[in-house]
Amino acid sequence: MGEFDLIERYFKRPGHQADVGIGDDCAIWTPRAGHQLAISTDMLVEGRHFLPTVDPARLGHKSLAVNLSDLAACGATPKVFLLSLAMPRADEAWLAGFSQGLFALADAHGCELIGGDTTQGPLNISITVMGEVPAQQAILRSGAKAGDDLYVSGHLGDARLALEAFRGQISLPQAVWEAARLRMETPAPRLALGQALRGVATAMADISDGLLGDLGHILRASQVGASIDWPASQSLLAASATWPCPETLAMTCVLTGGDDYELVFTAPASARLAVQAAATASGTRITRMGQITAERQLTVLDAHGHAMAHHLRSFDHFA
Repeated sequence: MGEFDLIERYFKRPGHQADVGIGDDCAIWTPRAGHQLAISTDMLVEGRHFLPTVDPARLGHKSLAVNLSDLAACGATPKVFLLSLAMPRADEAWLAGFSQGLFALADAHGCELIGGDTTQGPLNISITVMGEVPAQQAILRSGAKAGDDLYVSGHLGDARLALEAFRGQISLPQAVWEAARLRMETPAPRLALGQALRGVATAMADISDGLLGDLGHILRASQVGASIDWPASQSLLAASATWPCPETLAMTCVLTGGDDYELVFTAPASARLAVQAAATASGTRITRMGQITAERQLTVLDAHGHAMAHHLRSFDHFA
């Protein structure tokens, strides 16, 4: 099967968002008046971001989900995306599964594939996603203020727990293992929550490389610090509800695990009812797990409010 047969069979579909979609030298898309473009790109490399044994449908889902999560973090609505795909060979069974997982998530969020590229090489998936946000309403990393509450959506750490099991570092009960693996391979981008937090959250980021690292981006951009309430954060590890996770492992998973694709955000204490309303409207669990401080450091506090010593670091591609 040739390159253009591959595109025609697995990736070309009737379009509704773009003025010109797949099949021309460029795609053409016109955003709505009164909106700004929100654009993000992510690359997934076999052996670095996913295992060779991953189900192709789950990989298709995750490839788009990690990009949609960036749009969620600025309160944008996804519209269109580009896919660049390098593969060792044109494996039809793999392509069928990958495209099915990709388009199932794309359709769920009204996001249309409008172009891209394919080539032969080591398995590498790069997606650029574009969305819209009402002018001047994007939520950035730079708006956090001292005294703001610190929140996180969903659960954290289960993807890292699955990775530790894959590595043979821990042994998990079958049900815990399957749930953690599902979290790692099929993250849910929090688009509805991100959109509901426009005008409420002061700063926001998605958690791809671990809570401490991605919260750190907010703190540096906003020139503030933060304190994290560890007792309030322990329950963020979903597996801990049914499995007695050692505290040191729980801290590693929750604070630095990565691959969660949840949202960490800040909002004034006076906006607590509005934050809860956004969570309820979007059907998303949220946890208030700390506070923004004027002192520019990130501290993890124990049950007595004392700083906990740790040497945890979030994921860095080149560290």
